[in-house]
Amino acid sequence: MSKILPALLLLAMCVQVIKPLGLPGLRQRRDFWKIAVFAIAVMMVTVLVRP
Repeated sequence: MSKILPALLLLAMCVQVIKPLGLPGLRQRRDFWKIAVFAIAVMMVTVLVRP
């Protein structure tokens, strides 16, 4: 599971650059960085939660 999530987020960033997803906050191609910020936040939470 820990390797699937980054792959899905990377795929979402690539799709966003090619054709915007149309979700609120992701309506333009240049909004792909928001997905990257979300990915970094998820990784930080994962590191903090692990024992």
